[in-house]
Order: sequence, then structure tokens, then C-alpha cells
Amino acid sequence: MEHTYIYDTPIGKIRIAEDGNAITEIDLLSLEFPVSTIEMKETGLIRKAYEELMEYLNGRRKEFSVPLNPKGTDFQRNVWNVLQTIPYGETRSYGQVAVQAGNPKASRAVGMANNRNPILIMIPCHRVIGADGSLTGYGGGLDLKEHLLNLEREGVRRE
Repeated sequence: MEHTYIYDTPIGKIRIAEDGNAITEIDLLSLEFPVSTIEMKETGLIRKAYEELMEYLNGRRKEFSVPLNPKGTDFQRNVWNVLQTIPYGETRSYGQVAVQAGNPKASRAVGMANNRNPILIMIPCHRVIGADGSLTGYGGGLDLKEHLLNLEREGVRRE
């Protein structure tokens, strides 16, 4: 059975969902999720994900340990796996991610996979930028993307 829970965080209300084995979604609160089909319950796994997320947002965590199980196509899951290899404090272009995903001509498809990323922050699509270094679309908005990248840059500087 899936469970979900909503928390207040420094970046707004976040919903975390799990399937009994792994985190399936982390997103900014939206009225679009089907409340009637998911039990609103804080589980140990959801709580652990929230704690790790808060440590990250407070600059005390660079990697996540909770298991993740994002729902998507094989291509999307491949892209999301590549995103998880981008080191904390670094960025990659859509083209670089496409190459690493094994399809150098799939920059646009990488962008669409980023757009469909169901696990905000833990699958770090915020680390993907335009080839010219510009910030490009982000589900949480460009202000949040810039905030997360600055948070990580500060974390790297403190090392």
C-alpha cells in the first residue's frame, strides 16, 4: 500500500510518498495528487526521507541513503539514474546527461525526463543546466533551482 505525508520545509510544503519499500515521490505540495487512493500516514521510511531532506536543506547532507523507486519509462529511469551520479555541487548540461545515458542526440528527451522526475531533490534534476550555463526549467521554479545550486556551492566551499 502506498502512503504519503506532507511536511512544512524551508522551501514550502513537500509531499513524500512511498510504496512500502522505497520512496516513490517527493514534490512540492500540489492539489493534483489523488488523495482518495493514497493513505495519509507518516511511516518510518517517509520520516527518514524527510529527515535526510531537512539535513540537505540545512547544508548538513550531500548524499541520500533512502531507497528510491521512481515510476517512469525505461528511458526516464535511465536518465534519473544518470542524474544521481552528478556529484553534489556540480552541474551537467542536458547534452552531457544524454551522452552518459547512452543516447547523445536525446538532449530534448533528457529535458522531458527531467520534467517528469517524481522525486524532487533526491534525484537531482536541479543539477542539469543549459549548454551555455544558463538555468533552464525546473518543476519547483527557477528560483528554487538557483537556491539549491547555491546551497550546494556553499557546501562545497565549506569543505
